[in-house]
Parts: sequence; C-alpha cells; structure tokens
Amino acid sequence: MKIIANNKKALFDYEIAEKWEAGIVLVGDEVKSLRQGNCSLIGSFATLHAGEMYLINCNISTYSKAYLKVEEAATRRRKLLLHRKQIAKLVGLIAQKGVTVVPLKIYFSPKNKVKVELGIGKHKKASDKRQSLREKDIKRETNRTIKGLR
Repeated sequence: MKIIANNKKALFDYEIAEKWEAGIVLVGDEVKSLRQGNCSLIGSFATLHAGEMYLINCNISTYSKAYLKVEEAATRRRKLLLHRKQIAKLVGLIAQKGVTVVPLKIYFSPKNKVKVELGIGKHKKASDKRQSLREKDIKRETNRTIKGLR
C-alpha cells in the first residue's frame, strides 16, 4: 500500500470514531498526477448529494505532461464509490448533529486502485486540542529521556 497524501490536520481537528474505505472516480491524467504525489487533502470533506457521496476540495493538480491542462479541474468534486448499504449507514451517521466525513488519506491499494480512507468524526473543542498537544509533548519528552539514558 503506497500512501499518496495524508490529512494530518483532520486528525488534529476531529475525533475520529470510524474509518471507511472508498474508491474514487478519476478522469484523464489524474492517476498519473497521483503517482507523482501531486495531491492535497487540506480543507477537503465528503458530502452527500443526490444519493451519492462526493469528495469536495481535494486538490489533485494537473499532470505536467498532459496535453490539455485545465486548472479548474484540480479542485472539482469527485464521486466516491461506496455500496448502497454503506451510503445508507453514512446518511444515518451524518444526520447526527456535529458529525462530519473527512478524508484521512489517499493511497494505492495492493491491486493499484486509488482508494480514499474516510473518517467519521466530531469536531474537537479548543480545550481538547490543547490536551492532545500536551499529551504529544509529554510523549516526546519521555522518548527523549529514554533515548538519552541508553
């Protein structure tokens, strides 16, 4: 599994309750662009529209050697491939107040298909973010002291 892009900001901003895997519909030279690592998940999210899930604001820049270079296509909405039962379950989860679907990472599966890992979570409060930063600092300091004792 080759990871193309991670969304570290989503893990900091949201408490992730569940993780789902979905395929993504790509057109043109987007796969070649992804193989070069030209993707950003910052500010992207998934939403439901007309019974289908779509990925919004995912920036896949145009392939450098493409014949037609359309800049507007970089942030277009992309359809996510999920089963009907999965979409129905996601509709029930999204209906709850404060629940959001955010992409956590984009990667190539072992069969060389582009997959998106979706996280279902609630937005963290400022105090929760400070607490997670404190825990991260404490963990870093303990690792440094343990490494220094060796």
